[in-house]
Amino acid sequence: MNTDFTKQPETMTETELDKMDLKVGDSGSLAPVSSSSEESGQQWQQVKDQALEILSDLPDYVGGFFNQYQKPIISVALLLGVLIAIRITMAVVDAINGIPLVAPTFELVGLGYSIWFIIRYLLKASDRQELIRDVNSLKEQLFGQK
Repeated sequence: MNTDFTKQPETMTETELDKMDLKVGDSGSLAPVSSSSEESGQQWQQVKDQALEILSDLPDYVGGFFNQYQKPIISVALLLGVLIAIRITMAVVDAINGIPLVAPTFELVGLGYSIWFIIRYLLKASDRQELIRDVNSLKEQLFGQK
């Protein structure tokens, strides 16, 4: 291809003029929008309309999902709540355990209570029966009669 731009149009051959298709227009004018950009604009509008439709129906989707899976969602939320409560409790106990003389005091209190419980409820058979009655009474109060 001959790309000699120094030639004048009068001296160019007809095939050279056919190859060089220049359109001279007013300076500052914009080229017309091609159909491919119009098609992409239409595609963009369709995608935007679909997204807006989905977002406008989102409360209905969430409500239906919650109604359908209400018990499992509540169970998972309660499980997460229990795990968070255990984590916070462990952090508080760890913080208290860091205070000097508190940890040994708690250990002595726990050891003393364990010894009292063994002496009070576990040494004699009659005391063990009393413990079983107390536990069954507590279960009936919590869970109701069978």
